[in-house]
Amino acid sequence: MPANLISKDEIRQLADTAAGLDLPGGNPRLKTVMARLLNDLFVAIDDLDISMDEVWAAVAYLTKAAPEYGLIVPGIGLERFLDMRLDEAERLAGLAGGTPRAIEGPLYVAGAPVSKYEARLDDGTDDGEVLFMEGQVCDLSGAAVPHATIEVWHADRMGNYSFFGPPQSPFNLRRKIETDAEGRYRFRTIMPSGYGCPPGSSSEGLMHSMGRHAMRPAHVHFFVEAPGYRKLTTQINIDGDKYLHDDFAFGTRDDLIPVVERFGDAAEIHKAGLNAPFSRIKFNFDLVKEVAGAPSTIVHREHAPAALDTTK
Repeated sequence: MPANLISKDEIRQLADTAAGLDLPGGNPRLKTVMARLLNDLFVAIDDLDISMDEVWAAVAYLTKAAPEYGLIVPGIGLERFLDMRLDEAERLAGLAGGTPRAIEGPLYVAGAPVSKYEARLDDGTDDGEVLFMEGQVCDLSGAAVPHATIEVWHADRMGNYSFFGPPQSPFNLRRKIETDAEGRYRFRTIMPSGYGCPPGSSSEGLMHSMGRHAMRPAHVHFFVEAPGYRKLTTQINIDGDKYLHDDFAFGTRDDLIPVVERFGDAAEIHKAGLNAPFSRIKFNFDLVKEVAGAPSTIVHREHAPAALDTTK
């Protein structure tokens, strides 16, 4: 079947009608967005001569893949694109500097236990490498931001998150830490592992169909907030990971790859109260002050509940 069988005017008329632009009522913003998306979809089908079989195969894929949209969104670059737009909107608003943002991903769960200044994230059942992480929350001048809130979450050494995949204790490797009067924080955890989309999953299949892998490097997620400052959503990536600069979710940024100090000396191990080699990361978060009229960094999105029956 040849391409471009339908005129652009006919396509626009159908898209506008399907979106309800010629009808009263409804949500005006939704109608405008739907009209544009439908028009672009119809034009793409006509320009690329996408067949009926291909359209219905896509519908079947989307139906089956619904539980994995949280993985597909970062995998196709959409979540990174949203961050890029916010970065540029901030630049145009005269905001610059601060710790770079990075994707939130789909594996955040609200309600983590709260600790003052210092926390242990792991429940002691994972015999992975101990990791200490510490630092300070500062403003752009380097002054401490007192009593900031740092929420942290990451995978275990098998690449699994609590509340997703194999059972873990509730809120394992998840904490909310309130920094001290000098903005300092410290936590002990275990070194996370990278991971990929579930084997045989719809998300993995999509990546492979595009000639891509579906793997993420080891990383640790953060929300950082303080009154009068813009909320920061970011992550650090673990240096040396095979996929450090080849993250299928486009989450790596050069300024978010801190130095990992490795300690194997017996005296250092004893001093840390351990009996095996460990690692330490020092990382400061630099927050930007809130400015009236600037684009919001507060994102309203649905999150998984704190239940044990979700799957990754």
